[in-house]
Amino acid sequence: MNIGLGLPIDDPAQLLTWARRADTGPFRTLGLLDRLVYDNPEPLVTLATLAGATSRVRVQTEVLLAPHHNTALLAKQTATLDRLSGGRFTLGIGVGGREDDCLAAGIDLRRRGRRLDEQMTLLRRTWSGEPYGEGVGPIGPAPETPGGPEVLFGGFAPAALERVGRFGDGFLGAALPPSFMANLFRDATTAWQKHGRPGRPRLVAQANVALGPDPTLDRARRSLRDYYAFSGHVEYMEAGLLTTPQQIREATDAYFGIGADEVMLYCWAPDPDQIDRLADLLF
Repeated sequence: MNIGLGLPIDDPAQLLTWARRADTGPFRTLGLLDRLVYDNPEPLVTLATLAGATSRVRVQTEVLLAPHHNTALLAKQTATLDRLSGGRFTLGIGVGGREDDCLAAGIDLRRRGRRLDEQMTLLRRTWSGEPYGEGVGPIGPAPETPGGPEVLFGGFAPAALERVGRFGDGFLGAALPPSFMANLFRDATTAWQKHGRPGRPRLVAQANVALGPDPTLDRARRSLRDYYAFSGHVEYMEAGLLTTPQQIREATDAYFGIGADEVMLYCWAPDPDQIDRLADLLF
């Protein structure tokens, strides 16, 4: 049973403690979200630090908003992280949708999907050791994982699911109940088959969680509301926060029941005791 932890973002100084404690426990993966115009740690820098402080647990962006990044530099950064972590890096990737992030990054909000498609062609080429482009040689280092780190696409739109079949290794679905997630898993698998890919995509589900006394849960809800304030769906997201052992057990079992290979429990409370509470609950 593969279960990962999403890392809280409101106290970056705690993240080394989270990583070291998780590394000694049963969790498979540590995930970290991405924003530009927000008070969160930059994910690739942070995960590189956490990979160096651990030896077993995987590290994963959840998801990196690739269109905000220079493609050549992103190819180098992700290959380096995969190499230095010994192949323990998963690149969760998506397009984002916040206008302020796109303005800060200097990209066109309306072209971010097309930009990601162009980026994926270049990333796959670079990770394979081919020249980056006309007049430009290969960009190293070579990743530890042949052909590049594992790539999971996040999102809800048909274009995101199509990218799973064209470029990805799997799909990461976030913040939806199992009944809705089952449809996305099916569509991701259909896209995989459409492109003649062998086997099946890796399917990962993410749920938002927090465990503990009322002050801990209140802080988690505030963090969740702040992060999703842009969306216009704050009430929906807050209602979906799992805060009891029964809710978390039932959701985890249901995600595995619809075919998830891993369930990521994204923690919105910053205290590292979340790790032990969740481990005692699920393992």
